[in-house]
Amino acid sequence: MGAGAEQAWNKNKIEIGILGLGVVGSGTVALLQRNRAEIERKIGLPLHIKRIAVRDVDKNRAVEIDHSLLTTNAFEVIDDPEIDIVCELIGGVDPAKSYVLRALRNGKQIVTANKEMMAKEGSELMEQAASKHLDLQFEGSVGGGIPIIQPMKNALAGNRILEVIGIINGTTNYILSKMTRERAEFLDVLKEAQDHGYAEVDATSDVEGFDAQYKIAILASIAFTNRINVADVSVEGITRIAAPDIQYADELGYVIKLLGIAKRTADDRMQVRVHPALLPKNHPLAATNDVYNAIMIKGDSVGDVMFYGRGAGSGPTGSAVVGDIMDVCRNLRFGSTGRISCTCFDSKPIMAIEDVVSRHYIRMVVQDKPRVLSAISGVFGDFDINIESMVQKTVQGKQTDIIWLMHEAPSKSISEALKVIKNLDVVVEVSNWLRVEE
Repeated sequence: MGAGAEQAWNKNKIEIGILGLGVVGSGTVALLQRNRAEIERKIGLPLHIKRIAVRDVDKNRAVEIDHSLLTTNAFEVIDDPEIDIVCELIGGVDPAKSYVLRALRNGKQIVTANKEMMAKEGSELMEQAASKHLDLQFEGSVGGGIPIIQPMKNALAGNRILEVIGIINGTTNYILSKMTRERAEFLDVLKEAQDHGYAEVDATSDVEGFDAQYKIAILASIAFTNRINVADVSVEGITRIAAPDIQYADELGYVIKLLGIAKRTADDRMQVRVHPALLPKNHPLAATNDVYNAIMIKGDSVGDVMFYGRGAGSGPTGSAVVGDIMDVCRNLRFGSTGRISCTCFDSKPIMAIEDVVSRHYIRMVVQDKPRVLSAISGVFGDFDINIESMVQKTVQGKQTDIIWLMHEAPSKSISEALKVIKNLDVVVEVSNWLRVEE
């Protein structure tokens, strides 16, 4: 049975059980095998993988493993009294949550890389772990190999976090980066990403923003010590980003990125949202391309801190999992597990996306007639929206693209104005509307 905070370690090794041997599980096992001597020297005890639960014991693996360690019965890991640490690496909420709860009841320390489970059920799981003085570590759930959870919970913990903004999904960043370089269309790049294995066959979670939604919910809950209901996190994906948006953004001095954003406002309200946005080319995140992730944190004392690296994959996420395992091992040795439990002390509401104030980019196709601009700008004026700049592009025939950059305005005002503008006789279509982040 795992040792709690009040019980010092009295065994001559630490036994690990693993649930799942897919991409992350394989990376974790490979790293434990490759760097075993260094890892054991750093934690001060031998580390042994005792059992691994998988769906199919005969499946070809990305890592060499003794087949006698494999089982299709997860409870042979969870209920084994000799196993000290259970690594949950199967993903999803069901059955992962029930496995983790049962392991905690059995006194096991937990390491997980499960972003969806932690975003949706993390508070309950953390409280259960705390009640038993057990560790529940989840560094691998956000940012792949980028250390972000531990720095926020430890090195930056003395700060009042004001803002977290990041590119936290490698698939969408790869797609947008390639669209930017090649002026290619979204569906063409998505297919290429799928062919190269950068995107799943069903890429919905990535391209619709749900993956980033889970991750920013986790980061916001830590940053603001607040229970974040993931369903309250506004999310927009990248499926409506077209080549003209990429081109026009570039001409205006911007790049388009899918961002996870968590901000504390001047009146101490919270914004937590995921959406594509125009970023100035000189913004620190603007140069983060392909499958890389980057996360910026603003603290009241430290100022801006940026974390950058590979945001997914077997090796990077396996690195995060092994780091958590080592941290738990040290806690076990010195009887200090459960030191950092759930810090979600508050339950403040998240600001509705309609109330978020920002600058905006709008692309529309209009008829090339007199008084078109005055008709459209008049509607913006009716909703107290100030125009920053306007660029007119000739498309073909008697239609033209117009690109508007708007000064700061609530999203609701923009939405209501565009409803009216879409019904103007001179407007062919409102092609896109994106926020602009500074």
